[in-house]
Amino acid sequence: MLIVGLAPAAHGANRTGRMFTGDSSGNWLYEALHRFGFANQAESVSATDGLELFDCYVTAAARCAPPQNKPTSGELAACRPYLDAELALLQSICLVVPLGKIAYESWLKASGWWDELAPRHRPPFVHGAEAVLPDGTIMLCSYHPSRQNTNTGRLTMAMWHAIFRRARRIIDDA
Repeated sequence: MLIVGLAPAAHGANRTGRMFTGDSSGNWLYEALHRFGFANQAESVSATDGLELFDCYVTAAARCAPPQNKPTSGELAACRPYLDAELALLQSICLVVPLGKIAYESWLKASGWWDELAPRHRPPFVHGAEAVLPDGTIMLCSYHPSRQNTNTGRLTMAMWHAIFRRARRIIDDA
């Protein structure tokens, strides 16, 4: 499973050196990964805390903490070669979980599906939407676990857990 986030948080991954580590979004992510058997522990506080992931890789669309958490299209384009390089190394991805619409679009562009699929044939970005791409890769969309989404109830813990419960089933069936 490949999880694609937005960008490192200024006081999270930029400080700790690991994606989704040291911020509230990471609290949601690593708790769910642990709950559904993708991580050996439910917390990630530093790059040296012993966290291990199983059948899972976490990355981001952007490489720097963007102002107001909104990277520009230019910043995303400048960062895309890094995501491209990661995808080239990850040969056995069968499931992609983009966290938010920016991550969704960035992954589709980096993987080549943005250009290959006509706009009307691209899977929609809707929380919980699941699509099988022509090569068999499954995309399971989720809202990003940002405070803006979790504090307002746009993303609830039940919704979040449903994503990773489904991810577990997909990985187990692969």
